[in-house]
Amino acid sequence: MQPTHDLGSLPMPALLRAARGAYAHAMSRRLAAGGFDDLPRNGPSVLGGITMHGGSLTYLVQELAVSKQAASQLIDSLAQRGYLERNPDPTDRRRISLHLTDRGRRAFDAVLAGIAEVDGELAARLSPEDLRGLRKGLAELTAIHRLTAQCDP
Repeated sequence: MQPTHDLGSLPMPALLRAARGAYAHAMSRRLAAGGFDDLPRNGPSVLGGITMHGGSLTYLVQELAVSKQAASQLIDSLAQRGYLERNPDPTDRRRISLHLTDRGRRAFDAVLAGIAEVDGELAARLSPEDLRGLRKGLAELTAIHRLTAQCDP
């Protein structure tokens, strides 16, 4: 294992990529242990998006930064594997409504357990002030991304 002080000299994008990997590995372990090893790479984001923001294809396209076609293919795959259901939106027949199945909810619970595992390890390594600072910094990076993404053609 590389000492923390060596990692601190890495460029910020490399640190962010590696940090994301901590969550990805923990979620993958939990998903595999729960029998959800067929969940596609962006599957946890879709399950979380549906749970937290409802079943909007438009939201998923924006959140995943993929084309509508790619998001539709991912949704098709998740539906075929029993993670979600697609139904016509009762208020607008042109739209579909996405809902997690029981299997999808159990997979999302495994994702949450992986997140909690890494969050707990992080809380054990950082002071509460450092953890608040990390969250604030990440929130500001997200705000920068959203602002600049609106400016892109």
